[in-house]
Amino acid sequence: MNNNYDDIINLPRHVSKKHPQMSIENRAAQFQPFQALTGYADKVIEKQRITEEKHELTDDEKLIIDSKINYLIQNISEKNIIEVTYFVKDEFKSGGKYVSKIGYIRKVDSHLKKLVFSDNEKIDIEEILSIEGEVFSFFEY
Repeated sequence: MNNNYDDIINLPRHVSKKHPQMSIENRAAQFQPFQALTGYADKVIEKQRITEEKHELTDDEKLIIDSKINYLIQNISEKNIIEVTYFVKDEFKSGGKYVSKIGYIRKVDSHLKKLVFSDNEKIDIEEILSIEGEVFSFFEY
């Protein structure tokens, strides 16, 4: 049987003297799938992402939060560790999510209506759902 490639089949692979060899990462990039709809997958994921609606506080709940903030203002030097649960608005969709922050309050900015934690993170008082901590164990609800 006569093979047409017998004369070249065992020759070493050609390496160019002019052009540097392409890295494995760049070679692999040539074979990545083509995306006709750039960004479509991101939009599908964004559409599936679930947001929460903000809970509207009752007057009693607002009064409790206000009394806790007043207590913190009066006793700010004690550096009481608290946990504040608050609402963060979503940048892209309606609604948002509730997050919690644990730490102690450095100051209360009554002009901007924000709690300022020791790490300078600021929380909008209007977005607070609850304030918890051992310091509030004597509070009556």
